[in-house]
Amino acid sequence: MTKLYEFNWQRPVPPALLKGCFFDRWEEEKEQAAYEPNALFKVDEYGFFIFWKSEGRDGQALELSQVNDIRAGGVPKDARLLTELQAKSKNNLEDVSLTICSGSDMVNINYTHVVCPDVETAREWQAALRYITNNIKANNVCPMTCLKKHWMKLGYLVDPEGNLPIKRIAQTFASGKTEKLVYQCIGEVGLPNGKNDVIDGRDFTFEKFHQLYNKLCPRSDIEELFKNITQDKSDTITVKQLINFLNKKQRDPRLNEILYPFYDELRTKEIMNTYERNPELAQQGLLSQDGLIRYLMSDENAPVFLDRLDIYMEMDQPLAHYYINSSHNTYLTGRQFGGKSSVEMYRQVLLAGCRCVELDCWDGKGEDEEPIITHGKAMCTDILFKDVIYAIRDCAFVTSEYPIILSFENHCSKKQQYKLAKYCDDILGDLLLREPLPGYPIETSVPLPSPNDLKRKIIIKNKRLRPEVEKQELELWRKGQLQNDDDDDEKEDAAPDLTLITDEISQDGEKKVSFNSGSLCNGGSSCRGSTKSPDIKEAPQLDEQIAIANYKYTGATVHVHPYLSSLVNYAQPVKFLGFDVAEEKNLHFNMSSFAENTALGYLKSQAIEFVNYNKRQLSRIYPKGTRADSSNYLPQIFWNAGCQMVALNFQTPDLPMQLNQGKFEYNGGCGYLLKPDFMRRPDKTFDPFAESPVDGVIAAQCSVRVISGQFLSDKKVGTYVEVDMYGLPTDTIRKEFRTRLVPANGLNPVYNEEPFVFRKVVLPDLAVIRIAVYDENSKMLGQRILPLDGLQAGYRHVSLRTEGNFPMSLAMLFISIELKIYVPDGLGDLMDALSDPRAFLSAQEKRLAQMRAMGIEEADIQTKDLQLGTTNSITKKDEDKKDDFKIEPITSESLKTEKAFLKLMRKQQKELDSLRRKQHKEKTVIQKQQCSAIDKTIKNIKNCDDMANDPQIRELVVIQMKQWSAMMEKHRREEWDLLKNHLLQQREILQRLMEIAQASQMKHLEAKFERENKEMKGKQAKVSVETAREVASDKTLRNKAERERRLREKNSNNTKKFIDERKTAALKQSKEREKLKKVHEKQLQDLARETEQAIESYNNAEAECKLAAKMECFI
Repeated sequence: MTKLYEFNWQRPVPPALLKGCFFDRWEEEKEQAAYEPNALFKVDEYGFFIFWKSEGRDGQALELSQVNDIRAGGVPKDARLLTELQAKSKNNLEDVSLTICSGSDMVNINYTHVVCPDVETAREWQAALRYITNNIKANNVCPMTCLKKHWMKLGYLVDPEGNLPIKRIAQTFASGKTEKLVYQCIGEVGLPNGKNDVIDGRDFTFEKFHQLYNKLCPRSDIEELFKNITQDKSDTITVKQLINFLNKKQRDPRLNEILYPFYDELRTKEIMNTYERNPELAQQGLLSQDGLIRYLMSDENAPVFLDRLDIYMEMDQPLAHYYINSSHNTYLTGRQFGGKSSVEMYRQVLLAGCRCVELDCWDGKGEDEEPIITHGKAMCTDILFKDVIYAIRDCAFVTSEYPIILSFENHCSKKQQYKLAKYCDDILGDLLLREPLPGYPIETSVPLPSPNDLKRKIIIKNKRLRPEVEKQELELWRKGQLQNDDDDDEKEDAAPDLTLITDEISQDGEKKVSFNSGSLCNGGSSCRGSTKSPDIKEAPQLDEQIAIANYKYTGATVHVHPYLSSLVNYAQPVKFLGFDVAEEKNLHFNMSSFAENTALGYLKSQAIEFVNYNKRQLSRIYPKGTRADSSNYLPQIFWNAGCQMVALNFQTPDLPMQLNQGKFEYNGGCGYLLKPDFMRRPDKTFDPFAESPVDGVIAAQCSVRVISGQFLSDKKVGTYVEVDMYGLPTDTIRKEFRTRLVPANGLNPVYNEEPFVFRKVVLPDLAVIRIAVYDENSKMLGQRILPLDGLQAGYRHVSLRTEGNFPMSLAMLFISIELKIYVPDGLGDLMDALSDPRAFLSAQEKRLAQMRAMGIEEADIQTKDLQLGTTNSITKKDEDKKDDFKIEPITSESLKTEKAFLKLMRKQQKELDSLRRKQHKEKTVIQKQQCSAIDKTIKNIKNCDDMANDPQIRELVVIQMKQWSAMMEKHRREEWDLLKNHLLQQREILQRLMEIAQASQMKHLEAKFERENKEMKGKQAKVSVETAREVASDKTLRNKAERERRLREKNSNNTKKFIDERKTAALKQSKEREKLKKVHEKQLQDLARETEQAIESYNNAEAECKLAAKMECFI
């Protein structure tokens, strides 16, 4: 970390434990009880060990990281030993006894019993030991502290005389060096080096052990790194060199520079002063190789951010927004059929951080009719329900204060259901959540309370009656009038016998496994085993096959006692009817359970809906019924969908369980992990099968280089390392990255592998890295799960865990981790320029200087309008070529030159000429008629003056003028009508011609688009071929799977790019098309407007003529 983080892993050890006390110790793990009186028990100052020694016996030590509980009481079954202890003790033996529970898994528990001098001492030691155990931080101490821890343990394993055997020291290094060399090096550090030699423990200082470690495990891997830092020019590292190393190698470049500032001189000198043992070098600001090794093995150089071991997540969100550490069939210690049930398993899983346990409740058949817990009719042994409730009460909140959910699978009669409720009510007391919290009523659309709201509360998950029915039955029950209407034939979702094992749907949609009891036995404890015979052996394979063949569905009861129903609130199981139904009801307190195969089906068909369901309500996933061996499914696929309670078989320490324990180790090991933001917010949509970066989440790139190992095995075996990643399906990479086998060295193998690169991690928040070490026979030696979102970059030591996730003594790997933002191919230079503009500019300046050296002037270099992009982008030349296509405007003038229009004009001219000839003829006839009439009238008048005044002539002239005027008006109207009709004909033909011309233009435009699309698809196809060729010829890709993944990634990127290009082209073409359509519409409108204006002009002329009407005549 750039800023110093105070990793306070040590819990203060009470003085009484440091001082020690004499106890009598006994064990009954073997056939004969072991008894060790008057042993002095102590705890070291760091809280690593409880160790003891009695006179005449070897010293012993028990690692407190493997101690999970310290219980009051415990007396031996051996009658002789019991009598001896009772005779020695002045108090009740139960009151002064303690039982120390330890083990490297949850099934094989060792019990160390001690008898204290008095009751007060017993209580003091129990409280003090409980305080310093279950310390997650102490399980994550640095390698240097682990070395010290191992040295301390050697010091406690003394012989009866209190001396330390040299051969015990030698055993630490025997797996990688010859016995001769080990003893020779022991002598070189100033210790006796005979096989049978012993020394006073006080002479075996940590400094001598560290010298011995350096001699037998020389860190040549770090020596190479040291030379790299100093460029092999010095024996020390300067402040400047260390700053450069810390900022470039040990710091995640993605981190915020304000929250995680760069290392500066002050901070770097602090590191040097802390880890450089030579004061002269430290004063000069220099760091030796030993100082570098000490720094790299310190808490400051942990592989993950150590603050993640505290509760660092927000704990005030609704319960549905958290992953909840959950157990399936918690009572079983082994197989699902014929297995042993144990109350101890409930203690172990709760102490391991589990927050949801399962209780399969059945009617007890004894005289006391005590309800039992067992795997229904599966030939498993029974345990008493009340014993389990006591165990849950005792261990519920030892390691976490956050709520526990008791998942009842209820097969009991109403009579025994009353006992279930009564035991929960009485034994759990105030720990039981009996009523909904004031601010969170059981109503529609009301969210679930938060883990903080439910601290130190136990919630029952069981079928609940409808409120009105529950109220009515409670009243009847209180009056003693409630009828036990149990009917074995009336089970929810009852089904006929089946011949093959199938998954059964329980009261909340959960599927269980049971058997046809009539085919095997008459039922009762003889079929399931009994509480009096807990040592029953696993069912023979033949019996198991018979049991599977005679499987019969047994659903959970639908008859719920109102007392038990009244204790159910925030976890009400219902049969799942579909995501749409659940969304419509919007009842956050309803939940459903899904078998893994059913849940996978929903994920396949309705993944996004499943995620949205889990934003609102709880879901529980459990193993399918065919997992008779209690194996586990991979939980990651269901975490990806936001499923909260992904229940696993805790008794099986397989890969899925390692992922579960590794994941839930963080956030203080409290059993609750807040889901990522986009899996909680209703306004976000998340597809758990997404292959592209999620909105608002920056994809990461991670590379892991396995350099070396330390203390991987206590045998001389060959070892190799596998590095896997689990996350979204697109992020998950398994069984691909593996180092070479280093033969015959379990002590300090050096792998020096090329980095294993996880090129694109779409969702780092959900991803974890699993590092596992195997021997030459593929047996796992150790493993570690590291969350990607808390991973630290740089050279780191990773301490390994057992398959049960318990810390190993000294086993560790030295690795190099590189983290950065994922950058698609082709955008690396752009990303470098954005992330470090100065370096980018300085690189440009350097190139400019090189160009000048070749005689190129800066003025000759064009930097404007440069097209930056990949080879498949459209070039400027292509743009210019495509812009050559021009659309000529269509006007009425251009259309009037068309043949069809000219033909019409000729026809119209003929019609006009014909009309005018007709009119002219009419004029001539009228003119002759009028002239003849005048001539007749004036024939007898000789005086011209008389003609002018003659009334007959004047009347005739008026008549003729009216006749002529009417004729002329008629002629003008005929011509106007003809011309207007001609205009309409012209408009019709021009419109038709324009539509033909427009259709031709649109056809040419579409042809242009088709040509462009064809060229674009051709270029894209070429890019795809080049991409495949590039991947095929890439020598850095290790195997076929990696090549396929890279090709898939590149093809995915290309596809997105191609789609974007096609969308852009389609959008551009659509705009061009719409633009042309608008131009065409305007052209048609203009044409119509021209015709209308011409017609209007004729109408205006006609109107003007009428207004200026006067008598006309010919002359």
